[in-house]
Amino acid sequence: MRNLFYILLVVMLIGCKDTKEDNGKLKVVTTTTMITDLVQNIAGDLVEVNGLMGAGVDPHLYKASEGDVTKLYNADVIFYNGLHLEGKLVDVFEKMESPDKSQIALADGLDKSGLIGSDYFASNFDPHVWFDIEYFKSFAEKVKEVLSEKDSKNADKYQENYALYLQELDDLKQEIQQIIETLPKEKRILVTAHDAFNYFGKAYDFEVVGLQGLSTATEAGVQDVQKLSEFIIEKNVNAIFIESSVPRRTIEALQAAVNSKGNDVQIGGSLYSDALGSPGTEEGTYIGMFKYNVNTIVNALK
Repeated sequence: MRNLFYILLVVMLIGCKDTKEDNGKLKVVTTTTMITDLVQNIAGDLVEVNGLMGAGVDPHLYKASEGDVTKLYNADVIFYNGLHLEGKLVDVFEKMESPDKSQIALADGLDKSGLIGSDYFASNFDPHVWFDIEYFKSFAEKVKEVLSEKDSKNADKYQENYALYLQELDDLKQEIQQIIETLPKEKRILVTAHDAFNYFGKAYDFEVVGLQGLSTATEAGVQDVQKLSEFIIEKNVNAIFIESSVPRRTIEALQAAVNSKGNDVQIGGSLYSDALGSPGTEEGTYIGMFKYNVNTIVNALK
């Protein structure tokens, strides 16, 4: 039924004349807030960017609205994460295929030998690759290449913006490494609502445990809570973390389970995992989000 709805909707849109005024700019649609921020940094005001997902939106569960389908249909370029992160949008993307429309799964260009395996996703890879800054730099390079090809007259400007943003990402990597080095290795145990931070853990030597697994589409059961509470007690973990795009009740249940056994664990704060913070805030950018997360984690676990 859902597939039939999208087929009929796309056919209806194709049969209608696009009445939107053409401002001459390349029309780009992005899925997650991280990708939206990335494209805006490289494109500046040279393209028209429409992000489908906002602050606090969970891409694992996101379903396209009629307005989203219209944006996708009118787009010249669609940038998305891939690796089945936006699982419920895949049907829509497939029906949007056209020689005039570039659909770019940014993670497709990554070296698969370095990706973390996943039993849950059909791709067999953890899709949360943006938590490795080197992978995000690869995303940036691909965005620059696609925009330069589709809008060659502005290629030099895209290259300039890309170079500037690449330096900002290198500075970010150096800054957060210095912050993390203040936390002893035995305290680098990160317990969160779901497994969004495995690439972060791999890059910065953290043991990462998520209550719900890789996708928020799975539910944590009583046994999951009890098993993880025992792990927290055994490892003497003093703080666990909620996530901005995941209901906090699961982590609160985990905290209650630990406390019921005569031990104490604090909620160390809320981390940004599958979405950035609100627009206009520091956490509303990829770089600001990363700094906020690292400072929150390190300060709580100390």
